[in-house]
Amino acid sequence: MHEQSVMNHLMNKILMLAEKEKATQVTKVSVKLGALSHMSCEHFKEHFDIAAKGTIAENAQIDAEESNDIHDPDAQAVLLKSIDVASPEQPN
Repeated sequence: MHEQSVMNHLMNKILMLAEKEKATQVTKVSVKLGALSHMSCEHFKEHFDIAAKGTIAENAQIDAEESNDIHDPDAQAVLLKSIDVASPEQPN
């Protein structure tokens, strides 16, 4: 359940940013996975693929960085670092 909530929040943020850019496709998503986020890169990708299905973020490349620092203030978080998008005047 925790993963679904995190993913819904993240997907809303991604789609909002993509809409601001008038994107037709989200091509890449870069995230930082906190040491205490309970997410591995593989686990994140599985949940991302489910959350992105049917959206412009479907099939986006995932660049996930796993942190090992349990003392980092964001150790429990999944942080969106950046997204890459394609727009009508810029082909994929």
